[in-house]
Formats: sequence, structure tokens, C-alpha cells
Amino acid sequence: MSHKLENYLRTYRKRTGFSQDDIAFLLGAHSGSKVSRYERFARQPSLQTALAYEAIFGVPIQELFTGIYQKVERTTQTRARLLTKRLGTANRNTAAAQKLTALNALSAKAGGEPTNFNGAYPGH
Repeated sequence: MSHKLENYLRTYRKRTGFSQDDIAFLLGAHSGSKVSRYERFARQPSLQTALAYEAIFGVPIQELFTGIYQKVERTTQTRARLLTKRLGTANRNTAAAQKLTALNALSAKAGGEPTNFNGAYPGH
């Protein structure tokens, strides 16, 4: 897997021609300094701010914050494999089987597209 930047906020801002002050205004911030901190990876935006970036650029959060997403995805997949092992040693029942199906889909998922709980890709 190639190294990705934590986020691509600056790239998308430049593509649209917005200044940091323009983006700050759209985000409801007082100045472009907060935007600068996001773009330099000095600060991570709140969920509300990340969703605002998605709305501004028309690009999914996962793409705007690719590097962060990949780190979170790897960590979550590792935890899913550990939970799968833990559940594998527990008594098998319907609830455990449901959990194992979802965990197996999460553990096996590659390519970064979100999976829903039945293992299918949303909208497909």
C-alpha cells in the first residue's frame, strides 16, 4: 500500500481556487489559521468540520482524509481479527454468528470501500 498524506484538504482547496480565509468562512471559523493547521496536519478537524469539507468539495471524507482513513482501517481490521478469535472460542449462537459474519467482512475488506453489516458494499 502506498504512503498517503493524512489529508488532501490543501489539494482540493487549491483545485477550487478558494483561499484559506474563504474555507474558514464556509466552515464558520474566524480566520484561515485554523484551515492552515488542518492542511499542515497540525490539527484534526471535528466530525462536523470534516463533513463540512465533504459538502464544500463534494468529495467523500474517506478521500479527503485518505491517510487517516487508512490508519484507522488497518487498526479496525486488526481489532476485528482479534475479536473474531475471541468469539470463535465462545459458545456459538445466532448473535455470535451474525457478529462473525460482519467481522469476517471487515477483516477481509481491501481497497478502502465501506462495507455494510451484511458484507455487501452500500449501493451495490
